[in-house]
Amino acid sequence: MIDTHCHIDFEEYGKDRDEVISRAKDKLDAVIVSGIGYESNKGVMNLCDEYKNFIYPSFGYHPVSSQNCSEEELKLSHTHLIENINNIVAIGEVGMDYFYVKDKALREKQKEIFLSFIEIANEYKVPLLMHVRDCEKKALNIVLEYDDIPYVIFHCFSGSSKTARRIMEKDNYFMSFSTMLCYSKQHQDLIKNISLDHILTETDSPYLAMTKEERNEPVNVVNAVKKISEIQNEDMETVDRITTNNARKIFKI
Repeated sequence: MIDTHCHIDFEEYGKDRDEVISRAKDKLDAVIVSGIGYESNKGVMNLCDEYKNFIYPSFGYHPVSSQNCSEEELKLSHTHLIENINNIVAIGEVGMDYFYVKDKALREKQKEIFLSFIEIANEYKVPLLMHVRDCEKKALNIVLEYDDIPYVIFHCFSGSSKTARRIMEKDNYFMSFSTMLCYSKQHQDLIKNISLDHILTETDSPYLAMTKEERNEPVNVVNAVKKISEIQNEDMETVDRITTNNARKIFKI
């Protein structure tokens, strides 16, 4: 199993990060840690250097943060990303967030920054890992204009069934599902008709834990795999094998 999206570089793990990673190693094949900005990306790379061949880096700029960044910081992020383009497994998380951000001007800035990262992914032929909350259809229409992005991943997919069907028309487009599957009826209903060939698993740790009091961690991706197997009436080994192979193919790990 692979947790394709988490943030174990965050300060929430400052006291027991080694133990969290040890628990993950007991159950998982790999973990992908996603950066959310320039400083975050640097920290992610340091963590991955410490745990080579188990933790892999993805460099991005979270949309809610990106809308407030300066041109200088965005340029630094682009430069740092390109300098490390052969050391990362994806560009992300990047995208747009219409859940938290309602202001039209800020949404437009998010889109401009999102496009700048899409263009890098397209030019350098690197997988694109997207945070596109409440704007999945709009994001899909944008990325469909680019032909050289090898793989597109909708992180923590929460879009409509219609959008999901359109995504599945593209062999290289995937939807990632988190531990939210264990308690969210919306996500449970959504995944019923999504082919395993288009599914990845994640935790988005430290977020999306089973209760608000808990801190999520990568090993809990096992719970997501188990829930997919229940919903789709497949044995857990099949779900594990297919989703893990999807991740290995996309991220080359």
